[in-house]
Amino acid sequence: MNVNLRKTVPLLLGLLVSCPAILSAASFPYLFSDPLRTMPGVIEKGAVLPGDAAPIPQSFQKSSLKPLTLGDAIDMALSNNMNVRGAWADIKMQAAAVGQSYGAYLPEIKGSFSWASDSIHYSDPVYPSISSESYATQGSATVRVFDFGGRAAGRHAAENTLSASLATYDVTLQSVLSAVCQAYFSALSADASLQSRMKIEEISLSILNSSREREAKGTNSQLDTLRADTALAKATLDKNRALGGYQKSLAILKYYIGVPGSVEVALPLELNDSPLGVVEEKELARWLDDAQNSHPYIVSAKKQLEAAKHQLIAVKSIGLPTIDLSGNLYNNTRPGAAITPGSRETTVTLALSVPIFDGFVSTYKVRGAEAAVEKAEASLADTQQQVAMGIIKAHADATSSLRNLEASANLLKSAQNSLETSQRKYNKGAADLSELLSTQSALADAWNERVRALAEWHVSRLLLLANAGKLGRSTVAGFYEKTGAEKITHTGTTP
Repeated sequence: MNVNLRKTVPLLLGLLVSCPAILSAASFPYLFSDPLRTMPGVIEKGAVLPGDAAPIPQSFQKSSLKPLTLGDAIDMALSNNMNVRGAWADIKMQAAAVGQSYGAYLPEIKGSFSWASDSIHYSDPVYPSISSESYATQGSATVRVFDFGGRAAGRHAAENTLSASLATYDVTLQSVLSAVCQAYFSALSADASLQSRMKIEEISLSILNSSREREAKGTNSQLDTLRADTALAKATLDKNRALGGYQKSLAILKYYIGVPGSVEVALPLELNDSPLGVVEEKELARWLDDAQNSHPYIVSAKKQLEAAKHQLIAVKSIGLPTIDLSGNLYNNTRPGAAITPGSRETTVTLALSVPIFDGFVSTYKVRGAEAAVEKAEASLADTQQQVAMGIIKAHADATSSLRNLEASANLLKSAQNSLETSQRKYNKGAADLSELLSTQSALADAWNERVRALAEWHVSRLLLLANAGKLGRSTVAGFYEKTGAEKITHTGTTP
């Protein structure tokens, strides 16, 4: 083996062994893993929701000693949701496709090295042994010079698909935010409803005990005591149903935030009723205009349409001529030929390729690409209609729930005053048990209506932002944590 070969072979073997380690080295993230820098900045810096200053957390651990706030629930859901992770991975896939489209502009370089050793030994010492060594190297470089816009169209299609994936990721975040907000306030309202039902049961028990005392004194009939006992049984049944509803709502919330069902989750005891940050006072027309321009769902559909149009151009270019320039260098042999020591050959080729007939395959590919454009156009129109309808409904719900806030507060206050009045009259013998039970039932209904109105108010105004594609973590936190909280209190003295 000659000196040059002894130096070349170990060098090539060393490169082959070290290449995987170099390519996977974390200290060179762009030089090897993303040499064309096609990965969007959101992958490195993290996604930022509308109105937020910091990106969403990749992982979140909550202290089990504190009640679960809405902000905690959102962070846990965004960290654990599989749809969010899938959309994140799709961004990386599309960024890789953009890199492939960029690579079509670069030359394709190939190299090969071969070494041969030939030894002949004879059993008869008359014939001397013969040994020989030889090697050959070949290299080639090919670059496409002209292709009637096929590469450019493919690049634009990949870039628009990447933009669509980024917008789809935003849509996924908005969907997760919307779902977890609904689940959170559903659990809160179910908890508040349970507490009110427990209080009604407590009042019913007090009424029953009072009725028994009056019956023992001869001031009440046995029928009144039976009616009070029936009211208590009804209150207990309603409490048990409320408990089942609360447990179901809590299980759904646990599912959305990604925690096992066996994990205990504590909720705050308050529902906020402050109208601070009323978003639904904005005119409906402005919500619709903003959504048509910036809603991520519509942005995604528009980018998919642009990608389909560029893909049509790329498909049409397949049936058009291409011009390729290539150069080759051969040392000692051509590929597949016998080694010829000392030879050196260089070639330069400019090739024109003209497709003549492919069985009409390219024709039907064009037809398919044209149909894909039509489908993308229809999808965009449908998406615009769906977004508009979602905003119209959410705006109407938010406006209605705002009006219901004051009405439910007045209803609860009136029912509480009625019960207090009935209790005083009953204690003085000026009212019968029927009146007291009636006002008690009215108070229970008023509490339920108040809880329902508060939950609808929170959910509707957040859903309006979600349908408009403008819901962020800071917005949600501002709605719940920056306003004064109302704790639903239960008034009325024990008879």
